[in-house]
Amino acid sequence: MIAVHHLRKGVTIELDGGLFRVLEYSHHKPARGPAIIRTKLRNLRSGATIDRTFGSGQKVDDVRLDHSSVQYLYTDGELYYFMDTKTYEQPALSAQILGDAVNYLAENLILELEAHEGEPIAIELPTTVDLEVVETEPGFAGDTATGAVKEAVLSTGLKVKVPLFVQEGDTIRVDTRNGTYVTRV
Repeated sequence: MIAVHHLRKGVTIELDGGLFRVLEYSHHKPARGPAIIRTKLRNLRSGATIDRTFGSGQKVDDVRLDHSSVQYLYTDGELYYFMDTKTYEQPALSAQILGDAVNYLAENLILELEAHEGEPIAIELPTTVDLEVVETEPGFAGDTATGAVKEAVLSTGLKVKVPLFVQEGDTIRVDTRNGTYVTRV
């Protein structure tokens, strides 16, 4: 059990029989009355997001997750398959649970799998991933004075804004935290 004032972004808790990860956290102290803690929580099993407000004296169950290094293998359209790099087990997660992370999954990518009591529930992406540009318009020098960008479609289907010099077939590095272009590889 932890006090709700110890909650921070990324902490996993058990609430109402479900596992939730804290996405946003804010502490409010009104002029009168006790402090309140407002949180935005994501259900790790269903992917649903809820808003929950706690009183400052409340406690919640803190959950410890098991972490293992896995390699992304493939998708069959509904499930995404990974392979544990030590035990060679192949856990699968649905697109609903993975959420936006599916936009960054390139074959053979090494990442962290989080499990609770043997049940895989989430993945932790690296900060950046390298993806191939499969579609973009040609860029011409002199189109604008400074900082011109165009849209590119990557091998995973993700669309990002890239500089004009990036062409189809190039490999670029993308920040997984906000989905932005970092550099050409």
